Amino acid sequence: IHFGACILYSVMEYILKMTSFNPSGYSQSVDPCYNYTVLNDQWRSTNNTNTQDLHCDQSINWQGWYRLFLGSSNARIPERCIDSNRCGTHAPLWITQPHPSQPGETVTRTVCNNWSGSCCQFPSHTIQVKLCYGNYYVYKLERPSVCHLAYCAGIVAL
Repeated sequence: IHFGACILYSVMEYILKMTSFNPSGYSQSVDPCYNYTVLNDQWRSTNNTNTQDLHCDQSINWQGWYRLFLGSSNARIPERCIDSNRCGTHAPLWITQPHPSQPGETVTRTVCNNWSGSCCQFPSHTIQVKLCYGNYYVYKLERPSVCHLAYCAGIVAL
């Protein structure tokens, strides 16, 4: 019985760490690895060179965390300057530092854009990135400073 009580206590402690109480009486997950919005737009692909249908992420009211997909594949924001007029926009958004490498790790990364021969033409901003257990990333995205800027997505094996 004592051993079972320890396991029960450990499970309850884990559940309490992963949830928070909200005034409505319902439990809500605070870990973004389990509480995110799926962003699955084929036009965000680094392979997309179509300039007829341009997108702008400045008009989106970014709330919470997002997980990127391209079709059924996990995707992530590129860590390199992406050519202009890709990812369904004029100035593709990418991060200037590597993604986190340890599961559970959250980092802040600078976002840049490529336009007019400069890999960081317009004012940059920061986002948060977390590597989740299960080898996928979630992002706390922020609104870009101008149009036409949009977050890119690429498929890279973890």
